[in-house]
Amino acid sequence: MEDMRPGSGAAAHLGLAALFPPGLQAVYGECKRVYPDQANPLQVTAIVKYWLGGPDPLDYISMYRNAGCASVDVQEHWHYISLGLSDLYGDNRVHEFTGPDGPSGFGFELTFRLKREAGETAPPTWPAELMQGLARYVFQSDNTFCTGDHISWHCPLDNSESRIQHMLLTEDPQMQPVQTPFGHVSFLQIVGVCTEELQAAQQWNGQGILDLLRGVRVAGGPWLITDMRRGETVFDIDPHLQDSIDKGVETDGSNLSGVSAKCSWEDVSRPPEDEDDSRSICIASQPRRLSDKDTEQIREALRKGLEINSKSVLPPIDSRRHGHDRPQLSMGHLQSQQTSRSRKDSLESESSSAIVPHELVRTRQLESVHLKFNQESGTLLPLCLRGRILHGRHFTYKSINGDTAITFVSSGVEGAFATEQHPYAAHGPWLQILLTEDFVEQMLSELQDLSSRGESKLPKEYSWSEKKLKISVLPDSVFDSPLQ
Repeated sequence: MEDMRPGSGAAAHLGLAALFPPGLQAVYGECKRVYPDQANPLQVTAIVKYWLGGPDPLDYISMYRNAGCASVDVQEHWHYISLGLSDLYGDNRVHEFTGPDGPSGFGFELTFRLKREAGETAPPTWPAELMQGLARYVFQSDNTFCTGDHISWHCPLDNSESRIQHMLLTEDPQMQPVQTPFGHVSFLQIVGVCTEELQAAQQWNGQGILDLLRGVRVAGGPWLITDMRRGETVFDIDPHLQDSIDKGVETDGSNLSGVSAKCSWEDVSRPPEDEDDSRSICIASQPRRLSDKDTEQIREALRKGLEINSKSVLPPIDSRRHGHDRPQLSMGHLQSQQTSRSRKDSLESESSSAIVPHELVRTRQLESVHLKFNQESGTLLPLCLRGRILHGRHFTYKSINGDTAITFVSSGVEGAFATEQHPYAAHGPWLQILLTEDFVEQMLSELQDLSSRGESKLPKEYSWSEKKLKISVLPDSVFDSPLQ
């Protein structure tokens, strides 16, 4: 439950600063620098604060009227700024205080710029709920955002009929990072985009698409202002921009290293002939969930995949936790209904006591596997192969329904337990598949129909008998079944 009221920022700047927590003062101070004539902005505030059991992690969302900047062709708009992802209080009521040298809380606040429609005298409040939804995801998963990230929302951001149904993240063009007594805070701006623009960001990278949007006024312009009434994609406006995407994918590959997905895998190998068979494993030693060490390796793999390196590396399994070194979200499969207040890692097991010790889990070498994806995940297979594996990198599908994970790796990825001699290998519920360049090209030729936009008739089956690999693209309902 939220309430809209004039903000209390003015009091903080008129001699009552001692009543305001230092983290809050620091963010307000940056707002005042940008908006010196709006010291008392409208705010959406959580009636029941998060630390008192309320559902909304953000204490406040301040809303400012921005006149734009005619000299750089920036139109008038509303500017929304969150308060609560960073540590406002420093007393451990929401965030663990770790000192002034690291990030404050999650290390960032969210902002959003919405085109002001003619005749509007007050800012719409729906962006506040959108920001609360993103904040709930961050608090639940412990995943931080970073510039260039892209978020699949699958719904108009304002619940209208708009084509703006997804988001990219970038640095706010006006708000500068601030240092607080509880750490540093940066400001990440939400940018609303169409499905075709999200897909282009997945195929290439978020930063490249953001640069294209900056060059087209109606698609965002220099300050990346979201226009919910925009009916054309940036590619409709300028068809030649698709050439830039194609050239970028060919040259750079994709920096999307993994997705949360509806997926599963099945070992369809022949049964081991005896206990001495190298493929045999004691079923009792398989964990039902990912161990902490496997979780850490997948998290590191996803994070490393965002970096364009000469050689892609899957880091060695390591059980050490890294405090504030949280994984960045490369492509979130976020649901707006998320309300959990859990602060555990999104890939972390619910109970470490339920995990069989890591040392007892033998890596299995599999002869034949069957992969299953829903349509959205399946459409990313060509991207995985062309934009990642052919560029010597890796790509991970992490199931949203459990601890299952599927990682495709190329021959150039170090640290993988799948090898050219044994291309299918599993460690508990984590499957790795090593694909050679020749096999990738063969797969791409047969998976071309997955690249087409729009709904396809399901199920779809693809099989490579000589490689003992089968892929099925199935309806969502299959993965929603409790038996799946």
